[in-house]
Amino acid sequence: MNIDQLHQEIQEVNLSYMLLAKQMIHEDALSAAFRLGINREMAELIAGLSPAQLLKMAASNMLLCRFRFDEKILLNMITDYNKDRLMTHAHSAIMMAKQPMEALAA
Repeated sequence: MNIDQLHQEIQEVNLSYMLLAKQMIHEDALSAAFRLGINREMAELIAGLSPAQLLKMAASNMLLCRFRFDEKILLNMITDYNKDRLMTHAHSAIMMAKQPMEALAA
């Protein structure tokens, strides 16, 4: 994969992410902010983006989303298929909810 293909893939991921984020925010802003790891101000900003602004952001060669699995235990909880899935997802949501919002939005 050359650098141009990589940039194109990043732009496609960015566009998908921004469209999903905007849809989630329009449906339930508070839940979306938590799930996206952003604060209310950022959610309002994303919700107010015009299609042209959204496309311009997505055209960046920098990935707009990031993994939030800063703790190994959190990653293990989400990927461990041997345990009860419902409880695993609930426990990981509780673990992520205890993280400061600034840490998630960074």
